[in-house]
Amino acid sequence: MNRVSVITVGKTHSGKTTFAKALEQQLTNAIVVDQDNHAEILQNYYPALVPKEGANAIKYALTQTIVNHAVDQTDCHIILCNANRNRQGRLKLLDFYRSKGFTTILVNFDMADEVLKTRIDQAGRDTSVLRTVSSFKDVLVRQQAESVGNPGVIPSPDEADHLFNVANEQQVEAAISDITIIASRGSGS
Repeated sequence: MNRVSVITVGKTHSGKTTFAKALEQQLTNAIVVDQDNHAEILQNYYPALVPKEGANAIKYALTQTIVNHAVDQTDCHIILCNANRNRQGRLKLLDFYRSKGFTTILVNFDMADEVLKTRIDQAGRDTSVLRTVSSFKDVLVRQQAESVGNPGVIPSPDEADHLFNVANEQQVEAAISDITIIASRGSGS
């Protein structure tokens, strides 16, 4: 069986979670691994374990445990749904999945910042998963600053077996369709 790992890349409110859920519905035997869910679990049930500053090591450990189980104990396709805007971290993930025999797919969400600001305003999303800032607008401002002079936040075609760039709704549907086709073919097709 050809297993795929789909890794989303993009700023806050760019559509990563919506895409991942839609892909999960179309891609037989797929699971979404979303670090926002892990952050919420920790915040709701284990708040004393969540660090007040610095890296959220427990969130990353929880995510890694879930990923390891899914990779080693199931035959599921994996949809990793978080920002993944750091090139080195992304390459490490891609190497891990390749070493486990997965076909790697990056989906880069390249929405205009004005669209993201509007989505943030309209979403009213719970901010309890945020630790170091108080709003998703603050997250977007930080991500915009990280993007200046840093080409590594945008994936390049040589990173994964397949790269999809999504800038609008039509491209979302096309990417989902193409990924389901890739998953139904042989490895690396």
